Amino acid sequence: MTTKGKVLVLVSSGHGLPLKDGKVYTGAGYYLNELTVPTRALMKEGYEITFANPKGNTPQLDVHSAVPDFFGGDEARLQDYLKFRDGLSGLKNPTRISDVIASGLDQYDAVFVPGGHGPMIDLLDNPDAGTVMRHFHQTSKPTAVLCHGPISLLSALPNSTEVVAALAAGDTAGAHAKAQGWIYAGYKMTIFSTAEEQQREPLEDRELISGQNPFSDEALLKLLLPALNAKKKVVSAA
Repeated sequence: MTTKGKVLVLVSSGHGLPLKDGKVYTGAGYYLNELTVPTRALMKEGYEITFANPKGNTPQLDVHSAVPDFFGGDEARLQDYLKFRDGLSGLKNPTRISDVIASGLDQYDAVFVPGGHGPMIDLLDNPDAGTVMRHFHQTSKPTAVLCHGPISLLSALPNSTEVVAALAAGDTAGAHAKAQGWIYAGYKMTIFSTAEEQQREPLEDRELISGQNPFSDEALLKLLLPALNAKKKVVSAA
């Protein structure tokens, strides 16, 4: 079966987000709608999906996302997407990001990082995630990040571990000083914020497409699909 192309979806290997007070948010993982709505639409368009995470283990669903609220209040739609999720064998057994890199990133047309708190655990300073982000930046291929997903863009820093450590220590100035040379410096992007009353539509800046919160899944798609198609036209014309 021929496919339209391939899209790489990065998810977390983490099953718990450490908090400042020493506790752990054990439910941290991917948000159901943020992962399944774009993935299903991409598959319907004819794209083959490869799921990858740092350890190659089954990623965790944030149980708080498996509610009708994120599916237009429609319980039947929620159950439909849960069933779709259950049928994604690649999600149950994702590839290690390092193995994806070894097999060649040129085969992928776009990378997508859905939200939920998962990316905050291990994608923000993962060296392999950084390699992936730099590839898609250098080749100007669509890079879609949703809700908490944009935190993964920090991995593209040459010293992301040091920057993240400075941020965790509350050393904002130190983190800023260490963050020189970030490939996304000067980009406009949107990310989940504490001031959700200041709602913003997803933005697209060069290859980067970003959506603010769980309700931005459809709007993100409206930018990602045309960007993918436009990129493929350019490649085929070259």
